[in-house]
This record gives sequence, C-alpha cells and structure tokens, in this order.
Amino acid sequence: MRSDFGKLAATAVFLFFVSGCTADRYLMVEKEDLGALNSSIVNQSEHIISLEDRTSDRFQALTRLNEESTQTILKTIAEQVEKPACPPEPKAPVCKTPADDGRADRLKGKVIVGEVEKFYLAGPGLIYDARIDSGAETSSMDARNITRFERDGNSWVRFDVPMPDTDEFVTIEREISRRVKIIQSSTEESERRVVVELQFMIGNHRQQAEFTLTNREHLTHSVLVGRNILRDVMLIDVGKEFATELPESVPAEDNGDES
Repeated sequence: MRSDFGKLAATAVFLFFVSGCTADRYLMVEKEDLGALNSSIVNQSEHIISLEDRTSDRFQALTRLNEESTQTILKTIAEQVEKPACPPEPKAPVCKTPADDGRADRLKGKVIVGEVEKFYLAGPGLIYDARIDSGAETSSMDARNITRFERDGNSWVRFDVPMPDTDEFVTIEREISRRVKIIQSSTEESERRVVVELQFMIGNHRQQAEFTLTNREHLTHSVLVGRNILRDVMLIDVGKEFATELPESVPAEDNGDES
C-alpha cells in the first residue's frame, strides 16, 4: 500500500512540474506574438497614413485638373458660340414739319376765341380784325355802296368791302339770303339790312355763315362775329385777344359749307 501511494505521489509531483513548464512556455509564446502583432499594427498604420497622403495628393491633383478642364471647356464654348446680337437701337423718328394749317385751340370740339380774332374773308382774300360779340344775334360785315339787283329771277346784292389798311375797296356780289330789321340801342328807329352768306376762316376753322351788310366805318372793327357763328362752334375767353392763328396759306373759296 505504501509503495503504491509513493508511486502515485511521485507521479503527481512529476505532472505538476511538467504542467508548470508547459504553462510558462505558453505564456512566453503569447508575449512574443503580441509584440509582433503590435509591430505589424504600427507598420500597417504607417502604410495607411502613407496611402492617405498619396490619395489626398492625387485628389487635389484631380480637382485642379478638373477645374482647369472645366475652365477650358467653358472658354471654348464661349469662343465658339456666337454672342447674341443686340437689337438695333430704334432710330429717332424723322419729324416731318406739318403743313401750317393754322391754329385753333379747342375745348370739347369748340374753338376757343378771344375778344378780337383774325378773320379771313374768302373770295377777295382779305384779312380783318374781327370783334367777337356774344351780345349780337347776327354777324355783321362793313359794306358800302350796297345795290340790290335781280339775277335769274333771284334777288342779289352788290356791295364794296374795304381793303384793310388802305382806302381802296373790293366789289362783291352775293345772292340775298333774307332781310332783317335791326333796332339800335341808341335810337328808336329800326333799320332793315340785307343778309348774305359769306365764307370765312378763324384760325383753322372754316365756315359759311350769314352776315348783315351795313356801313361800319364809324366803328373800330370792320367785322363783328355774333351768336349765329359762335353758337355750338366757339367759346369766348374774355381775357384773350388773337387766341387763334390763320394758316400761312389760306384756301380759296369753295361752294360748299365747311365747319
């Protein structure tokens, strides 16, 4: 029994020493492997850093190359593509001087006149300073040597009108339109006057209207424009004189009425 126990004990001691040596040897192998591993990691890290640096350099080089290529392409396109031509500047309109047809300011289609206006008598082509008088019903014309006569069964009249700024007269013949009775404010006596149609212009307004014929040599103006002309055609600005202008070239007399 003792001999067997001793064998067992000896065997146990032997196994203990063998186990200790094996454990120590295993630990030594692990430390060496760890050092090699650490060294390998360091090498790999340095290699990765080197790769990153080279990658960054290449990226920057590619970026510069891309920018240069883009600029080159844009420049080429700009050179090859024709720039759109700007539309030509509009030419200033050539102002044509209109024919001088006189001037007549209008309000709602009505001619604005002053207290005195230039009056063109068609036919003889005489220009008078006419007084504008809204108090007179019928317009009046200075006439001398008024003589009635018959033509083709109709009543006509021959009369002389003064030439402005001269002592001469022009003879006119017209068919009588009617006769009117005129009562002067300065006398109770009435006067019968012959009425004829005369064609005239004030400014660029042309019209044919009735005028009574009477001697106006004692009055300032040879022509008086009354309500029969003013009505629905003219407005009076009492603060003005010569508010209109006759055209440089006045038309000849025609046979039609015109307003």
